[in-house]
Amino acid sequence: MESAAFLFDLDGVIFDTEGQYTVFWDKIGADYLGDPHLAAKLKGETIAHSLLTCFPDDEAEREEVREKLYAFEERMKYEYIPGAFDFLTMLKDRGYPTAIVTSSNRDKMGKVYKAHPELPSMFGHILTGDDFARSKPDPECYILGMEKCGSTPGNTFIFEDSFNGLKSARSSGGHVIGLATTNGREDIAPYSDLVIDNFLGLDPDSLMADILRSK
Repeated sequence: MESAAFLFDLDGVIFDTEGQYTVFWDKIGADYLGDPHLAAKLKGETIAHSLLTCFPDDEAEREEVREKLYAFEERMKYEYIPGAFDFLTMLKDRGYPTAIVTSSNRDKMGKVYKAHPELPSMFGHILTGDDFARSKPDPECYILGMEKCGSTPGNTFIFEDSFNGLKSARSSGGHVIGLATTNGREDIAPYSDLVIDNFLGLDPDSLMADILRSK
C-alpha cells in the first residue's frame, strides 16, 4: 500500500514570515508603483515571477528590488508556526514521505538553514522556486513534489496559506489543508478540504482520517 505523503509550503505554513513579507512588498509597491497593497497580489509566487510582473521592462529596477529583498531576508525572523515543529517531528518519526514545496529560491533557503540548521533533516525533499519552471498557482510544483515522494494525488496532503498556493495545491489533485495565517478562514475555505489556524494538537493520522471521511 502506498504511504501517504505530506507536502508543505514554507512561508506562512512552517514559518511565521508572511507578515514580514507583507510589510516589505507593500513598501516596494508604494515606493515604486504607487500601490501600497502590492503584497497580497504576489503571495505564493516565485521572486522571479513577481519581479517580472512588477517591472516587466526595467531590469535595473528588478535587480535593485531583488537586492533589497535579499538584505531584508537576512534580517527576518524565522519562527515556527505554533505546533509545526512537533507535527513535523511526528511525521519523521512515523516514516511518512515529506517535502517542502516553496516558491522561495535557494539563496533564501540558505538563510533559513542558517537560522534552523535542523530543517533539512526533517524532510525527505526540499523543492524551491529554482526547481520548477512555472510559478504557483500552476500545479507543477506540487505534482513534482508527489513524484519525489512517490505518492499519488489521492494519497497526498498539502499545507498552504496563500491563494496562489492553495490554487496550486487544489489543481494538483491533492488534499488541501489551508492555514489561516495569511488570509481569513472564510476566505480560504473554498480552496481547502480543511482549514486550521496552526498545528497545535494536530495528529497526522487523525488529520488524514478526518479528511478522507469527509469526502
